[in-house]
Amino acid sequence: MTDLGAKAAPARQRISGAACRHLASLPIWVYLDTKIIGRFTSMSRHSDQDRDLPAQDGIDERRAQWASELPDVDTSGMAILGRARWITLAARLPIEAVFKTHGIDSGEADVLFTLLRSGPPYRLRPTELFRSLMISSGGLTDRLNRLAKAGLIRRVQAEGDGRSLPVELTPEGVLRATAAFREDMSIEATMLSGLSLEEQNDLARLLRKLVVTITSTPPFD
Repeated sequence: MTDLGAKAAPARQRISGAACRHLASLPIWVYLDTKIIGRFTSMSRHSDQDRDLPAQDGIDERRAQWASELPDVDTSGMAILGRARWITLAARLPIEAVFKTHGIDSGEADVLFTLLRSGPPYRLRPTELFRSLMISSGGLTDRLNRLAKAGLIRRVQAEGDGRSLPVELTPEGVLRATAAFREDMSIEATMLSGLSLEEQNDLARLLRKLVVTITSTPPFD
């Protein structure tokens, strides 16, 4: 067992995309490690998916056009931010369709989800809501009025403060928000099914880094 473990450690380090296409050429003891086998299976499946991808997408075509028209302009930002914008626009319609089945729109869903994730009693002050949602107080008021009319939220009297009535989910609001959020996350998981779990984690890490960079450092002096 000691010799086998000593051999397995360097073998794991040597595993790469090319190795998964040559599984049969590896030493027989590799087959004994089910984790390695599972990794080979996942890598091979996603390597096949990568081969099926088109050589270029719309962003590549646009960058090529700009390179021809304005070759001195760096369009590397478009490679990332342009795709991020396209993904947002492409994902918007199916997600909004989910919300529509629950009788709400995306703006109302943001309010419901913010209250739901705050935990019992699912109550926040309007100032806490619009700071979290990054919208104007007027825009929030419209959403709150619609949700109150639908019976999904209610305003409650706060002790010692009648100026800003806290907002909380009604029992129906909790049920509706929970169902809509579950379905939303299911749709989003399906959208990401073309990426392996490792690829999703790598992408999430890089996007997190980009978010922190953009929000902490002004892009222009």
